[in-house]
Amino acid sequence: MIPETEVAIIGAGPYGLSIAAHLRAAGIPFAIFGRAMENWAEHMPAGMHLKSDGFASNLYDPKSEYTLQQHCALHNIEYADMRVPVRLELFVDYGQAFQKKLVPSLRELRVTQVHRAAGGFNLQLANGEHLWARKIVIATGVNDVEYMPEVLQKLPAAHRSHSAEIADVTRFRGQQIVVIGAGASATDVAALTQQAGARVTLVSRQAPLFHSKSSPTKRSLWQRISNPNLGLGPNLRSSLCLALPDVFRQLPAHLRLHIVKTHLGPSGGWFIRDIFVGKVAEQRGSIAQAEVRGQRVCLTIQAEDGKMTELEADHVIAGTGYRYDVNRAPFLDAQIKAAVKVEEGYPALTRNFESSQEGLYFVGLPAANTFGPAQRFALGARFTASRVAAHLGRSTTARAVPDMAQAADSTRG
Repeated sequence: MIPETEVAIIGAGPYGLSIAAHLRAAGIPFAIFGRAMENWAEHMPAGMHLKSDGFASNLYDPKSEYTLQQHCALHNIEYADMRVPVRLELFVDYGQAFQKKLVPSLRELRVTQVHRAAGGFNLQLANGEHLWARKIVIATGVNDVEYMPEVLQKLPAAHRSHSAEIADVTRFRGQQIVVIGAGASATDVAALTQQAGARVTLVSRQAPLFHSKSSPTKRSLWQRISNPNLGLGPNLRSSLCLALPDVFRQLPAHLRLHIVKTHLGPSGGWFIRDIFVGKVAEQRGSIAQAEVRGQRVCLTIQAEDGKMTELEADHVIAGTGYRYDVNRAPFLDAQIKAAVKVEEGYPALTRNFESSQEGLYFVGLPAANTFGPAQRFALGARFTASRVAAHLGRSTTARAVPDMAQAADSTRG
C-alpha cells in the first residue's frame, strides 16, 4: 500500500524549509524532499556574498526560533543587520543548521515524477518509492530554469556553461574566459573567476551596475519615510511590494509583469565592485554568433553601432539569469502542466499560492509574477510560509470536521 501524507514539499531551500517549519509547528502532516540548501551550496560560485542584508537573510519559523543572527551568535561569527555582507558559505551553513533543528524529517531524495491520483497526487522518488499526497508545494527555486541564450545553445557543452553550473571557479585557472551578462550572476562569477587566476572578459550590452553600500543605520525621519528599507534596500517601490503583496496581486497582469521584469533589475552587490572594476576586462555588445574553431570558442560581438568584432576564449559562461516556465519542471507530468494556467510561463496563483490545478502550490521565483519581486529573494519566504501554512491548516481542519461529525452520527445510530 502506498504511504500517504497531507502535504508534500518539493525543494529544501529557504522557501521549502520555512514552510515545513510552519507546518511542523501547526501539527500538519507533511513530507519534504530535496537536499537542504542545494541550489545555494551546489549552484553558486564559492566566495560570493548575498545581496541581501543580514536582517533580510533569514529562514522563517512561527516563533523565530533560529535566525541568522542567533546562528552567528552561537558560532561566534561576525554579524550585523546591515553593512556586513552575508557570505554564501555562512548562509548555506545556517540553512542546513535550521533544517536539522526545525525540519529534521527532510528526506534527501529527488522527486522524479508527479501525476494526479485519486483526489491528490502520486509522487515517484529517485529510489523507486511512491507517496500519495493530498497537496503539493513546489519550492524548487531556480532549478531547471536557467536561461541560456539561443546563440550559445549551439556550442558543445564542453565549451559553455551557465553561471548556475559554476560552484568551483578554480577549474578555470589559467584559461581565457568570457562571461555574458551584466547582473549579479555575471559580475560575481566574472570577478571570482578572475580572482582565481583566469583571464576574464565580461561582454554586456550595458555597463554593469552595482548596489550602493547599505544605507547608514541612522537616517532622518524623512529618509525613512521617502525610502523605507524593509529588507530589499532603501527604496519605496521595493518596500511597497514587500509590505503589500495582496495589493500587488490585484494589479493588472501587464503592470505586474512589467514591474517584475524591470524592478530590482540586473545589478551586482557593492562588495563585489572592488574585485571587479579595473580587474575584469569589459566589452560592450551582444553575441551575434558563436562557434568552435579548433579547441577555442570564437564569438562575434555586435556593438550598438553595428560594428562587429571577434573574441576568442577557452570557455563561455552565461551569467544571464533565470526564466521560469512551468513546462520546464521535469517532474510534473503533461496532464498537470496543461491544467496550470500561466502568465508568460509563470503560474497564475490565488492569494494562497494555489495554482489552477487544485492542490498544487508554487512558491518563490514562480510566484514572483503574482506577488511581486520579493519572491525572488529569501526574504519573501516570511510572508509565503505564513500564508501557505495557514491555508493548508484551514483546509486540513475543514476536512477533518465533517469526518468527526460522521463518526458521531454513526455512534448515535
